[in-house]
Amino acid sequence: MKHTRPLQKNRDFQLVYKKGKSAGGKYLVVIVLNNNRKYNRLGISASKKVGHAVLRNRTRRRIKEAYRLLDDRLSCGFDIVVLPRAGSADADYATLASQLKYLLRKQGVLNSP
Repeated sequence: MKHTRPLQKNRDFQLVYKKGKSAGGKYLVVIVLNNNRKYNRLGISASKKVGHAVLRNRTRRRIKEAYRLLDDRLSCGFDIVVLPRAGSADADYATLASQLKYLLRKQGVLNSP
């Protein structure tokens, strides 16, 4: 992920939850906040509602890969938090990838090809 760094600190997640704009789909919720930096920061937070540890980690890996493939087309300067919903572990990769792409475009982060 060339233009992206991880969002790691709890206070950063809390700031995005509090002040960010959210958009949701059947399997994912994406919250975006402008961070006034030259790079994006990505955080993925999967709760126990998604499933046990193996399913949560698989879902995180799928979301990271879908994001990585879109990284070159994203505008810079955003904190992005992706929240997988319950049932997202049962969805296939293509469904998660297309929904992530749709939600990022809806939030104005993804540029047109």
